[in-house]
Amino acid sequence: MSEYTIYHNPRCSKSRATLGLLQEQGIEPNIVMYLETAPDAEEIRDLLGKLGISAAQLVRRGEEAYKAEGLGPDSSEATLVAAMATHPKLIERPIVVRGERAILGRPPENVLELID
Repeated sequence: MSEYTIYHNPRCSKSRATLGLLQEQGIEPNIVMYLETAPDAEEIRDLLGKLGISAAQLVRRGEEAYKAEGLGPDSSEATLVAAMATHPKLIERPIVVRGERAILGRPPENVLELID
């Protein structure tokens, strides 16, 4: 089992590029198809801790669900986490995790920081 995990959306060019970059480095990560198997609120909070960012920095504001849920700049951390758990399309991608660290693959080259 790989020590790397990628939260992946194969329809996203950045996600595909990040996965390809890992594979070019000889890394075959565990792939979490997060749109099919949505992370729950606890897992999202764990990812936020590993990323070192807030929910507001991880949420995709351009998604229809963002508006439909009535989310905005004043939404609380708990509200945003709950919305991402309910609507995983709201989660920015890709996220690559290695141990207690995680990186957002925007741009894909960011993930090189996780590689020794």
